[in-house]
Amino acid sequence: MSEEQIPEVNTNDDSIGVSDLYKGWFLDYASYVILERAVPAIEDGLKPVQRRILHAMKEMDDGRFNKVANIVGQSMQYHPHGDQSITDALVNMGQKELLIDTQGNWGDVRTGDSAAAARYIEARPSKLALEIAYNPKTTEWQLSYDGRKNEPVALPMKFPLLLAHGTEGIAVGLATKIMPHNFVELCEASVKYLKGKSFELFPDFLTYGQIDVSNYNDGKRGGKIRVRARIEEVDKKNLVIKDVPFGVTVSSLIDSITKATEAKKIQVKKVTDVTAQEVQINIELAPGASPDITIDALYAFTDCEVSISPNACVIVDKKPRFLGVSDLLKRSTEHTKYLLKRELEIRLGELQEKWHYTSLEKIFFEEKIYKELEKKHDTWEKVLQEIEKAFKPFLPKLNRAVTREDVLKLTEKPVRRIYKLDIDELDRQIKALEADIAEVENNLAHLTDYTIKYFENLKAKFGKGRERRTEIKQFDVIQARQVAVANTKLYINRSEGFIGSGLKKDEYLTDCSEFDDIICFTKAGKMKVVKVADKAFIGKDIIHAAVFIKSDERTTYNMMYLDGKSGITYAKRFNVTGITRDKEYDLTQGNPKSKVQWFTANANGEAEVVRVVLSPNGTAKIKELDYAFEELAIKGRASQGNQVTKHAVKNVKFKEAGRSTLAGRKLWYDNQFGRLNTDEKGDYLGMFEGDDKILVIFNNGTYEITDQELTQRFDTDKILLIEKFTNDKVITAIYYDGDKIQYNVKRFKIETSRLKEKYQFIKDGKDNYLEAVTCDPDPVLILKIGKGKIQETQRIKIAEFIDVMGWKAMGNKLVDKKAVEMEWEQRAEEDSKQGELFE
Repeated sequence: MSEEQIPEVNTNDDSIGVSDLYKGWFLDYASYVILERAVPAIEDGLKPVQRRILHAMKEMDDGRFNKVANIVGQSMQYHPHGDQSITDALVNMGQKELLIDTQGNWGDVRTGDSAAAARYIEARPSKLALEIAYNPKTTEWQLSYDGRKNEPVALPMKFPLLLAHGTEGIAVGLATKIMPHNFVELCEASVKYLKGKSFELFPDFLTYGQIDVSNYNDGKRGGKIRVRARIEEVDKKNLVIKDVPFGVTVSSLIDSITKATEAKKIQVKKVTDVTAQEVQINIELAPGASPDITIDALYAFTDCEVSISPNACVIVDKKPRFLGVSDLLKRSTEHTKYLLKRELEIRLGELQEKWHYTSLEKIFFEEKIYKELEKKHDTWEKVLQEIEKAFKPFLPKLNRAVTREDVLKLTEKPVRRIYKLDIDELDRQIKALEADIAEVENNLAHLTDYTIKYFENLKAKFGKGRERRTEIKQFDVIQARQVAVANTKLYINRSEGFIGSGLKKDEYLTDCSEFDDIICFTKAGKMKVVKVADKAFIGKDIIHAAVFIKSDERTTYNMMYLDGKSGITYAKRFNVTGITRDKEYDLTQGNPKSKVQWFTANANGEAEVVRVVLSPNGTAKIKELDYAFEELAIKGRASQGNQVTKHAVKNVKFKEAGRSTLAGRKLWYDNQFGRLNTDEKGDYLGMFEGDDKILVIFNNGTYEITDQELTQRFDTDKILLIEKFTNDKVITAIYYDGDKIQYNVKRFKIETSRLKEKYQFIKDGKDNYLEAVTCDPDPVLILKIGKGKIQETQRIKIAEFIDVMGWKAMGNKLVDKKAVEMEWEQRAEEDSKQGELFE
């Protein structure tokens, strides 16, 4: 290339670099995705594709169903994207069962089944959609992307659709995730807001299940909800899952259960999906598996429980904003109020215009102004002028001036003979219009009350069948380590000081789970807690190792050790409730050559007696002495302990087992979560020794004797009484006999001994149920019969009325079923817990 052919370099300062172009393009792209695809608008709660679909459906609507393929084609006139994106959005809206009536196979969000092809399924706007989403008179319009048609900027949505539908979208640099809420509750919340009352809104899902909204945080960023499937115990060997959490399908739930089973986190023998119209997944437990622990493990390790973090982001004034659901509802309700006002104003204008013309028509004929048409005028213009002039005396009776258009419209009517009946009909029309105008003006003057009636009417008209499906319930916190299956074998090399699951050639110690911690003690008086691992070094000469239970105040360690500096032997008793993992703790005084001479771990604070044998070369006259650990108080692990002897000790031998030095364990029943606990939560059940049992009586007339295991789950809605069980306890029960339509009473003692098995103690019958129960040894029943002034009250001492009988006995008649109220008389000296009474 010659020098003349070399192109000149543009050195203009106004030039734009490639990086600057990309920066601008990226911002344009980000704005487009946020505003036009991912995030809904606050005005109608719709993304553009949803709005265009609904607009297209209204254009096609003739009351009959249309093929989805045709609806998609119609929508493509407004939405400049592929047909699949429109189909997906349409199916998603149809599955929410709100704005679209569907016909055909539209799939199932619970099972994950997809809808049939667009050519096979049909849809039309629902009656609710026609009520709340459309009004061309209040709609703001804009040109479609190709300039050929008009489309709505936003549909005039007179309902908080965004909260009812919920939405999810990922844009550039932000995302939105708004949970669906209940239709009826949204109507009620709008009414409360308009009345100036406080309200709360919580998610509701078509997939049913249970939800914990403790940390919902009004749907704002940083909040979280927990959603669970309902799991029911069929019997001790079988469970059934009745629904799936929101966002989880049946197949994905089963996959998560299978993976947890393969990882040996839960003990499940077989999982069977028998889902048809309703979700049902049957779970057969492995032999020996606890149903209660398995339910907890399903929540802890599978998709039976999921956490969802809401993030309410919407477009407000063409900008994304993060709002709470309460704010969204308030804004939507105010927008509905505004739209109703606009509709009333438009309606008022139409009525006033109709009143004006009807009044003109009446004057035109009644005052014979029409005869101007019969007169001979030079021009048509002159005729019109004369008619306008004839109306001037009547202008005070009209609400506006008479225009040329009014006159032309009157002259277009056929001139005919006017009867008195025709004038009367016009009077009736005017009076009806005046009544309508007065009603509209009254509604405008009381716009808030009008809006309240609107929402109440929506609820009454469309609320049936839309009641809450997801049960709001506070969940207990399940610790994974408490419910994990002990699927790991732990081995120990005592002399070398190693412990772990990989030491398979060494001594087997115990089974544990991957979530467990292991507490270890060495001959040198060192203690360390480590996580289960393939191999971990503790220290040479391990004398004890076990699974560590945090905050355990009952396991007591009895220890005797030689202080390497003074040569004195000390004894101590201590608990280990909390530690720092992998930190080494010295249980002696830290002097070199200190060593442990005796060590035991006692689950219930047992205190043995040992024989201390002194060195034969020592100066002590008595070479053996007995030492009882029960004489020692339980102190902290860092305590020095009490002196046993200052003489050299040859060895320490076991002499006899001791009793527990701890008081019985105090138990409470938390009726919110249906759990036993030692944390003083709920109702106090009493002090329990190791073998003590618990009596549980259910409202279906069954009882169960169970142990103190804290992992048990109880259905709080079915329990009438729960308390400490004793063999001499007399139970007084009143139950309803559906066959004889009467209440029976019986007193009996528990004669069965099998644990965790339910026994029915009332007469078997479809309508039979337990009304009241107590373990008071001398119960007094307050029985009220009748209503109002004729109500009769009886005080019945049940023990004088009926003897103790067998637990299978029918009992005696107490009273016929009529207007009856009953309650146990409460006495200050009464110690026994009373059962809850159901009326």
